[in-house]
Amino acid sequence: MVRPYTITRGRTAPERDGFSLITVLTTAEQPADRHGAPLRAGRLQPEHRMILDRCRRPAAVAEVSAGLDLPVSVTKILLADLVAQGLLLARAPLTVARASGGADMGTLAALRDGLRRL
Repeated sequence: MVRPYTITRGRTAPERDGFSLITVLTTAEQPADRHGAPLRAGRLQPEHRMILDRCRRPAAVAEVSAGLDLPVSVTKILLADLVAQGLLLARAPLTVARASGGADMGTLAALRDGLRRL
C-alpha cells in the first residue's frame, strides 16, 4: 500500500477546504485559464487521472473517496489540486444552495411527494 503522504506529497490539508462529503464534483468540459486559453492536464498522478475520469459524471466527495479506496482527507487534497488547476468543478451541496436562494423548494417537495406515491 502506498502511504497517503506519498500521494499528497507530504501535505496534510487541502489548500481549499470548502469540501464536505456531499460536495458535487464534475470534470471541466473545456477547462480554460482566466484569459480563455485552453488548459491541459500537466503532470498528474494516477489518482488525479482517476478522479477526472470518475467525475465525468457528477459525483460526491464521498463517492470519489470510496472509488479511490483512499481516506477522505487524502482525497480532498487531490480534489483541491484539480480545482486549483481548473480541471475540476465543485458545486456546493443543496443545503448551501438553498441558503443562497438557489433551490426551488416547491419543486423539490413535489418531486418528493411524487416519489412517495410510487
